[in-house]
Amino acid sequence: MSEAVHAMFSSIAPNYDRTNTALSLGVHHLWRTITVRESGAKPGDAVLDCATGTGDLAIAFKKTVGSGRVVGTDFCADMLSFAPGKANAMGLDIAFEVADAMDLPYADATFDIASISFGIRNVDDPSRCLAEMARVVRPGGRVVVLEFGQPKGIMGLSYRWYSRHVIPVVGKMLTGNREAYAYLPETAAAFPCREAFLNLMRGTNRYASVRYRALTGGIAFVYVGIVK
Repeated sequence: MSEAVHAMFSSIAPNYDRTNTALSLGVHHLWRTITVRESGAKPGDAVLDCATGTGDLAIAFKKTVGSGRVVGTDFCADMLSFAPGKANAMGLDIAFEVADAMDLPYADATFDIASISFGIRNVDDPSRCLAEMARVVRPGGRVVVLEFGQPKGIMGLSYRWYSRHVIPVVGKMLTGNREAYAYLPETAAAFPCREAFLNLMRGTNRYASVRYRALTGGIAFVYVGIVK
């Protein structure tokens, strides 16, 4: 990860949660719920959530797996610092650790599920990240990716206008960092989605099968890969 991206996430960390909720009108919570469901997570599973940020997806997984182990990692310690308090306030035992999603400090086949939400487009090498996530998941387990896409048709026109004219303005109002909320939609608009992202997964030769599900007209996608 570049120092510029690290600094950007550090700067918006204190207001990250409320900004996400405002910009998505709360829909990002539903997307995470669907992501957990698509992962097939069940009580007792061990889950690794990469780029966990302030811990929302790790928390959603913990509520599903119960006594199962959940680890949330992020490369940005400032962002991650908000996660333990959120989990503790809910009475949830989740381990949060600073780690690079392209070089995970875990043994092969440690987890049943590895996930990443709205983070893979910010890593230097998405294919390496996908391969590394698969490495730490047992054969037959799942890697699950939640990421923004490029909606088509009327939805696409509306979303592009919203991304260009609303997100940076609201982002600046709530975090003071307009550049961050111009950068994030720009990277989403350029990042592979649909079959192009599935091809990234296939190219790692780590997955027996891959699929995706479009959310909210293609504003976001859930990708699921079954590990070989």
